[in-house]
Amino acid sequence: MNRIFFRFFVLVMLSITAATFVIYFAFSRLFGDPLEDIARSQAAAQIFLLEQYVDQAPADEWLARLNNVREVSDVRYDLLPLDQARAALGAAQRAALDRGEIVLEPASRAFYRRVDLEGERYIGSHEEVLHARDLPIDIGQALKMEALRYVIVAVALLVPIALWSRSHWEGLQSLSRMADEFGGGKLSVRSHMKPSASIYPLAERINHMAGRIEHLLDSQRSLLHSVSHELRTPIARLEFALELLDARARDPDLHKRIAAMEGDLAELNNLVSELLDMSKLDSANSLNSAPVELDALLRDCCNALPPAAHALACELGEDLGTIEADGRLLARAVGNLLRNALKYAGARVLLSARRDAEGIEIAVDDDGPGIPAEERDRIFDPFYRLDRSRDRATGGFGLGLSIARKAVALHGGSLRAERSALGGARFVIALPMEARAESAQQ
Repeated sequence: MNRIFFRFFVLVMLSITAATFVIYFAFSRLFGDPLEDIARSQAAAQIFLLEQYVDQAPADEWLARLNNVREVSDVRYDLLPLDQARAALGAAQRAALDRGEIVLEPASRAFYRRVDLEGERYIGSHEEVLHARDLPIDIGQALKMEALRYVIVAVALLVPIALWSRSHWEGLQSLSRMADEFGGGKLSVRSHMKPSASIYPLAERINHMAGRIEHLLDSQRSLLHSVSHELRTPIARLEFALELLDARARDPDLHKRIAAMEGDLAELNNLVSELLDMSKLDSANSLNSAPVELDALLRDCCNALPPAAHALACELGEDLGTIEADGRLLARAVGNLLRNALKYAGARVLLSARRDAEGIEIAVDDDGPGIPAEERDRIFDPFYRLDRSRDRATGGFGLGLSIARKAVALHGGSLRAERSALGGARFVIALPMEARAESAQQ
């Protein structure tokens, strides 16, 4: 609220300032300099004294009355040659002086005026100019008064606007909090506003949208969960039937076919398990956070892998310390990345980790074929596989990386793919210093 109001206040003040300059130049062009009008009003007493007392003197008494004024006034009156006065003025001011008008100079607090045009005051008076200095002119004070007027106008405009916008801002803050909670996995949250609120129609539309999204996600999750569970029953029956058939079969070829079918069933069973795991990672409620020793967790991930022909190395930084996280989910994410690297690596896989002021970074590098730049975001989509020519028949369902990203996102972190210094792919897990629950729905 303060930031928006401050920006609006600055915008209004700049607009009023710009309008002030436009008004000044427009009035100067059409009606004369407003500052000169202010100066003339401030020097009105001296002008009145000159025009109504000194100028009303009989012939040859004009100088006497001017001397009387000099004695009682703080203003200095001097007589200058006409040529000297003209040299000190601009073209427009010289023309006014030649017409016998009073030419004001607010900056120097002075004015010029010819004694007369015909030489009627005294001999040679038409060749002299009266120069009055130290007039009681204070343009700075006048400008301050004008500026104060504009500030008062601006405040008078901004106060009701601020009161009017406050209700909008409170409603927007309520919608912002709802969006944060909804994005964090609390799909049942809704915005509650009075029908009289200015953004009530918007809140109702957002609530309707949130309800639709919640219904769709619940339906999707329920369908996935139900189908996965329903598949387990026929899979179990097929496994039992194959075991009976294998026990009774005597043909070696039949044994091989049964073994292949059992392998297909095991693969299907693993797919069902992966789908169930995916459905459990759709909200932060699946987290069971506790202090976890990061060094021990990463070494356990390496030790849990089956023996492979590739060289697996661990380069863990010192003082990795502990992290508040769900150790099972974090180990699942790292394990998936390691298994993916072992599938595609040529000869080397490297697991590294370091901790700094910004957070914790865990990286898995391999020396395999790598991942094209245009594919590095899509590989985290469920069931997405790279081109078969790069696949090398490594198997899998395309769910491991998706599960890893969801698990990392639940901890408030991110998972990205890069090019590795080893020549292959590099997967980087970035975790904040204090892992927090976030939405896994990217």
